[in-house]
This record gives sequence, C-alpha cells and structure tokens, in this order.
Amino acid sequence: MSRIGKLPVNVPAGVDVIIDGKHIKVKGPKGVLERDFQKDISVVLEDSQIVVTRPNDEKRNRAFHGLTRALIQNMVTGVSAGYERSLDMVGVGYRAQMQGAKLVLAIGYSHPVEVEPPEGLSIEVPAPTKILVKGADKQAVGQLAADIRKLRAPEPYKGKGIRYSDETVRIKAGKTGKKK
Repeated sequence: MSRIGKLPVNVPAGVDVIIDGKHIKVKGPKGVLERDFQKDISVVLEDSQIVVTRPNDEKRNRAFHGLTRALIQNMVTGVSAGYERSLDMVGVGYRAQMQGAKLVLAIGYSHPVEVEPPEGLSIEVPAPTKILVKGADKQAVGQLAADIRKLRAPEPYKGKGIRYSDETVRIKAGKTGKKK
C-alpha cells in the first residue's frame, strides 16, 4: 500500500470540496482549483477528510494512488494557505519593480524585461532585488518562478543572475595567469 496514498487529506474549515465522479473542485479563501483524475482511482469525502483508494495493486494504479492524494493535498493547501516562491536578484544594477500588475526587470539587457503574471497568480516586489510569486496553484507558482529565473539564470563565476532564495550557487574558480 502506498504510504502517501493511504493517508487521508484533512479538509480545514472554510474549504469546500465537491467531488463529481472523477472531477474534484476545491473552493477556499485563496481561490478555486479544479482537476480531473484517473478513472481507476476513487476519491471519497468522509466527514472532513478526503480518502483516496485504488482498486488493485497493478503498477499503474499504485503510481496514481500516491500522486492523486498528493495533488489533492496540494489543492487543499493552496486554497486555504496558498503557495509562495521567493527569488533574489544578484548583480550590479539588477532591480525589479511593479508597473500595475506587470513585473519590470532590469537585468543587464539593453531593454527592460516585462513579465505579466497569469490569472490567479500575483507578483510582489518587497525590495528592489527581491521578488515574491504567490498563488493557490502550486504548479503554476513554481512554473512562473522558474520562468522568471530563466530570464537571467545565475552564472557560475560571479553568481550574478536571478536565483531562488533558498538556492545555493556553487562558484567556480576562474582562469589563473600563466606562471613563469
């Protein structure tokens, strides 16, 4: 039995869960998330817990059992508490600012780079070199943060670029001069 899949998902107060066949809709203070699941995995709401079960021990069903439970847990956590990803900018002249809902980055190019957040996500700039991506969908928050980081990934010699706040960039040694 899947150790992750057999754990029930606790539904906190203020979160509504609607299960319609293989479609689940989770509504909470931070938003609404919907998802369709595999036809073999059964999802049932009992009391204030969501229980995920599988019909047999086939490899495919075992794989989807834990995945389905984890995705439902992420949905419930997202609509109740939300997700946040923090990015830091390292480099002389690198800065970020908000213009309306758009993020405008000065990251060493000849032009400013603009990033428009998708529906359901928000970007905050608490300091000129710090960016916060917030939202209810864990995958979408991570994807937007990865897309922003990809605009100027940290380089390995000086560490300049955009990095996650919890990321460690390993600095390489540069070239050394020829000894006589």
